[in-house]
Amino acid sequence: MINVINKYLIQKFLKILFNFVMVFVCIGIILSLFEEIEFFKNLDVNLNLPLMLTLLVIPNWLIKLMPFIIFFSAMWYLISAQINKDLLNLKIFGVSNLKITTTLSILSFSIGLIIIVLLTPITSALVTKYEATKARYSKDVDHLVSINKNGVWIKESYSDQIRITNAKKIEDNYLIDVSIKILNKDFDLLKRIRSERVNIIENKWEIEKPIIFDSQNKNKNDEDAISYYLVSNYNLNKLQSLYKNLDTISFLDIVYNKDDLLQKGYQKSLLYEKLNLFISFPFFLLIMVVLASIFTLGTTRKFNNLRYLFLAIITGVVIFYLRDLSLALGKTGFIHPILSIWVPILAISLYCSIGLIQINEK
Repeated sequence: MINVINKYLIQKFLKILFNFVMVFVCIGIILSLFEEIEFFKNLDVNLNLPLMLTLLVIPNWLIKLMPFIIFFSAMWYLISAQINKDLLNLKIFGVSNLKITTTLSILSFSIGLIIIVLLTPITSALVTKYEATKARYSKDVDHLVSINKNGVWIKESYSDQIRITNAKKIEDNYLIDVSIKILNKDFDLLKRIRSERVNIIENKWEIEKPIIFDSQNKNKNDEDAISYYLVSNYNLNKLQSLYKNLDTISFLDIVYNKDDLLQKGYQKSLLYEKLNLFISFPFFLLIMVVLASIFTLGTTRKFNNLRYLFLAIITGVVIFYLRDLSLALGKTGFIHPILSIWVPILAISLYCSIGLIQINEK
């Protein structure tokens, strides 16, 4: 009997969760599609390209919002169960509020594990594809910086020139294995510079032992020129502030390919932060279900659906911004970056531990 009841709870919750995911997919497509159309508005492309790019980023966007999707789904499910007298029927069969909360929480935790282990490799590959596709159209954008597993890409526009820099990685104060292309406004190649490494500690880049190709003077290897200088809008600190779109890295990448990522220039501290974000993800889903249960099962008030909906939205927004605030404090050094990931979860867990006692009493 218990297995039948658990199966019933899981099926009903998954159905509602699927519906909420579809709603957020539609919202995400609309918002992202407008953004991509704005990016390509001056380019000769059809609607298929912005739509494709939108579909590439939607799965990653959904994962980031999954704690709140789970929260809204759990509240909707429990409210509907109260209205349809399903909760009353379950209690007749001896199923307590705590048992319902535990079942949905374990299910949400399992969903979180499936997402980080099985889905993040897919979403990271999609985000990588997204960035590579956008990079191909960077010549039509005034400014673009992309640093990911494909290397470092910097595009800068000046009054009469466009400079596109590609490097394998950032190591210490240097760009490694660098190719710099200087184009005119018609995108004709004026000059190409290659170097094993470029010092970018300041905005005045020092290009060591440059190999220069000039469109007017054929290949030229200035053996006497130990260094060549270019002024850029970017230095090491500015690049590191933009450093790494970690959405291109999956949980399995960090677990099994950490050394390779470090070799490519990823900072060890950032990788550990991303790893902790992955590890905390299932716990975040779990406590959001518990929180939804407290708001519904833990109260004796007869709220109407609009009030429940308002409560869910306000709670989701508050948690979202408090979590972002904690992560921002971690990035600025007010608290340890890894601690900033766990503080919101621990704070909500403390509140939920008190609320679970109230749920168990009802």
